[in-house]
Amino acid sequence: MEASGDIVLGMDIGGSHITLALVNMNLQTIIEHTYYRSYLNTRAKLEPIIDTWVNAINSVFAKENVDYKRIGMAMPGPFNYEEGVSFIKDNKKYDALYGHNIKQILAERLNIATSQIRMFNDAACFLQGEVFAGIAKNYTKAIGITLGTGLGTAILSDGVARDANLWNSDFKEAKAEDYISSRWFAKRYFELSGINLLDVRSLNEIAAESPVARAVFKEFSENLTLFIKQFIEAEQPEVVVLGGNITKAAAWYLPAVTRALKRYGIDIPVHISDLKENAALLGAAGCWQNNGKILAV
Repeated sequence: MEASGDIVLGMDIGGSHITLALVNMNLQTIIEHTYYRSYLNTRAKLEPIIDTWVNAINSVFAKENVDYKRIGMAMPGPFNYEEGVSFIKDNKKYDALYGHNIKQILAERLNIATSQIRMFNDAACFLQGEVFAGIAKNYTKAIGITLGTGLGTAILSDGVARDANLWNSDFKEAKAEDYISSRWFAKRYFELSGINLLDVRSLNEIAAESPVARAVFKEFSENLTLFIKQFIEAEQPEVVVLGGNITKAAAWYLPAVTRALKRYGIDIPVHISDLKENAALLGAAGCWQNNGKILAV
């Protein structure tokens, strides 16, 4: 059994699931038998969402003898992470949290102090996790990009990660997320084929036989190359780390991205996340090691 003072509960609040585990801060590893993942109806009302979170947290803590409970939560924004107030709305996910002090509600339900709960941007937690225990462990300046339902971006400087908030930055003829997200894949594949695509995983499965699918991945590689190029030029990192579900299809676009970056004279390594879905979870817990210095801007 681990020493109580070496344990933090990491929690990743996703678009359809929550993931939790106790983390051994000394070993920088998940305590495997405490790992918990559950589906969450993100369109539910406030109480069912909080009930699910509280039940999951209590279940995980019950698996180890933890005297002083500390929680690090990776949360999507917009959010006042310091105070714990949600500003998520009109997003079809977590709208019920809008305007509520989630940190205070959780502290009361869990019978702990608000100071025992820390909340951080999920993209920043992803990158902080890779620095804490993953592929970016030996770097001091890095950028992180999460490719999924939306586009997440983060910057690491001097061991501290912050949300870069580039999802809605001007890019080509619209915003970056309009070209770099699973939503773009579905839209573009429909434009070229007239077929509605369920998700990027489906496109990945047919790409070997489908010239249209391969054409979509090629176009995505061009979009991602341009975005990464601009991000690198702005931040001058030592490494780029990619995460999110779209990286599961990386074989169809990442080689083209790295080749194109080299043609631009950029030879910075671009890595897929070591920690996969656990990166944000470990990063949230790892915030306690950094005294909560993940920043959100």
